[in-house]
Amino acid sequence: MGIGRSWPEHLDPIVEEFSECFDSMERYELLFEFAKRHPTPLPPDEWEDENQVHGCQSRAHVVCSVDDTGGFLLRCGADAQVVQGLMAVTAIAVNGMDPSAVAQMGPDYADAMGIKTSLTPSRANGFLNMFRRVREEAGKLV
Repeated sequence: MGIGRSWPEHLDPIVEEFSECFDSMERYELLFEFAKRHPTPLPPDEWEDENQVHGCQSRAHVVCSVDDTGGFLLRCGADAQVVQGLMAVTAIAVNGMDPSAVAQMGPDYADAMGIKTSLTPSRANGFLNMFRRVREEAGKLV
């Protein structure tokens, strides 16, 4: 993570790709693409009350754990493609990181991507609730 930002360097190409989008519609289309190629999806049969993100407009679920090497692993799923895309980008950002680093990370990559200004207020709030949940779960894994 560099000076003035709290996301890992490997997320830079994605942040740049989103920031170069012409408008909100192009950003949404890119989010839909990321939703389709989510690195660690959580299938609907694993959606439970315990892993649901509350305060999200759509039905969203996260499961956080550590992998065999002690790296953070975020598995998540949502019934809305926009949310699934945001979750996919977040998973790309945090997967493999030390859980303590995830617990300290901020959601400023969404601002740099230009995506938060494209979201409705309720979707932006849902994203922040999802991100807050990921940070809290990471803190429990430290």
